[in-house]
Amino acid sequence: MVYREYGNTGLKVSVLGFGGMRFGDPEDHDTSAEMLLHALKKGITYFDTAPGYCGDNSEIIFGKAIKEMKKTGIPFYVSTKSNKPKGSDLRRDLENSLKRLNLERIDFYNCWYVLTLDDWEGRKRGGAVAEILKAQEEGLIRFPVFSTHLPGNEIRNVIEEGYFRGVTLGYSAINSPYREDGIKAAAEHNMGVVVMNPLGGGTIIQNEETFSFLKVKENQTILEGALHFLLLDPRITVRLVGFRNLNDIDTAVSAVDSFVPYSEAELAGIRGHVESDFNSLCTTCMYCNVCPVDIPVWKFVETANGLFFNTDEKLSDRLKWHWGTDISVLDRCTECRKCEAACTQHLPILQRFEQLKTHIKMENQGG
Repeated sequence: MVYREYGNTGLKVSVLGFGGMRFGDPEDHDTSAEMLLHALKKGITYFDTAPGYCGDNSEIIFGKAIKEMKKTGIPFYVSTKSNKPKGSDLRRDLENSLKRLNLERIDFYNCWYVLTLDDWEGRKRGGAVAEILKAQEEGLIRFPVFSTHLPGNEIRNVIEEGYFRGVTLGYSAINSPYREDGIKAAAEHNMGVVVMNPLGGGTIIQNEETFSFLKVKENQTILEGALHFLLLDPRITVRLVGFRNLNDIDTAVSAVDSFVPYSEAELAGIRGHVESDFNSLCTTCMYCNVCPVDIPVWKFVETANGLFFNTDEKLSDRLKWHWGTDISVLDRCTECRKCEAACTQHLPILQRFEQLKTHIKMENQGG
């Protein structure tokens, strides 16, 4: 296992993190807890969970495992979260998390799921940010961090306000240009960077032929290619992978252990594919942000990318949990096509809207 400094915290953490959102059988707390212990013994030292994950079982599973993990004497670090904008509500989340996790202090506590800059202002206005900083002073939180789906330039805005020591954001070979400025800002401020969805929510693994350009080494698997692409970036501290079972852990650890540096030509080849092969996909550059009825066009067109890949993720869930919206917002569309005129990739945006509506209708009908 490889370990990197988490920003300027003085902590060294594993480059592979345990994401506690995909347990194969989250109702089986004992078996799931064994997974964390197994991961720790394999060298993983960063463990991420949240209230609500896996039917609200994840923190309970973590707490059960942490009792045993403490006995090993191996250092490890725990991250959890609250998305409450009101300070008193966040405090209740924090106290409940401490109890369920069997911890006296949480290493990394996330101001979670920041979706828009208005949302971010609401976290400050409601007292959530102040409560996180207060809890740090009290010793209940070691380091305040935030988790977000904002675009890179807006992540920079939050970072430059100076409240946090690290950021968790979605990042993979699919959307790396979209959040590049956020990664860059974190590096400039010597912050830890944790990337979630390093496999594109499973899209990369399930569409190996499409993403075969990531396999640049002899006998390299698609999992290795996806993780190695991110290991090339020294600005990224942790790559969170959601594990379903022990085999998932072993496979991901082996993928990290097999990493060797890339040549400049190999890296340039990957970047070239990322920039050229996905011209028919939304890269969420947000040039389409010109809607006269305030539809966040990019959120729907990015979600419609899922129409072109095999994926286990419901697109309605992606709209809800990743973008904080739902398909009914498209009912406001006047078909003025200003978004299509502004799109630098000339995507058929209104057609994608209709395709997305049809797909989600079928999802809701169980089709």
